[in-house]
Amino acid sequence: MTISLQRARDILQQAELLCPPEQVQAALFKVAQQINSTLSESHPLVLSVMGGAVVFSGQLLPLLNFPLDFDYVHVSRYGDARSGGEMHWKVAPHESVKNRVVLLVDDILDEGHTLDALQQRVLALGATRCYSAVFADKRHGRIKPVKADFVGMELPDRFVFGYGMDIEGAWRNLPAIYAVKNQDRG
Repeated sequence: MTISLQRARDILQQAELLCPPEQVQAALFKVAQQINSTLSESHPLVLSVMGGAVVFSGQLLPLLNFPLDFDYVHVSRYGDARSGGEMHWKVAPHESVKNRVVLLVDDILDEGHTLDALQQRVLALGATRCYSAVFADKRHGRIKPVKADFVGMELPDRFVFGYGMDIEGAWRNLPAIYAVKNQDRG
């Protein structure tokens, strides 16, 4: 479902800027450096989690200084909603993960259920090792079933959008991170 142009503009106008573009880019370079240090000798298969990770993946890949193969998966627990639901597999990896080092790239680690399910699936399909990189890790104080290997930045327990993360399907294209005001969790 697409929200109206006016609704999208109202959401952005009422939101709080959490991380300006310069801070987002610094986090991007930090996570790229970490990945380069760890995976430069492994020729990994990088699996981007669509659609949230498209911005992060697109900017991250040119910063990786080693050969890699690229593919994507498409799973969703949110759709256009503000809270997670049942996992929906839309696209499985086209490339074989068998006997490969795999790097999953996602936008945000919130409750961790999606990333955990992806890692379990990749390992069940025969990957020798599965790493994960997320642009943001949400701090909410609850135990997550998985921890990302590479994290760009930590964010507060707020509903955030921008830099690949959407709100009601809009604003993935923002170069900064925003939060909905007056909301503790989302």
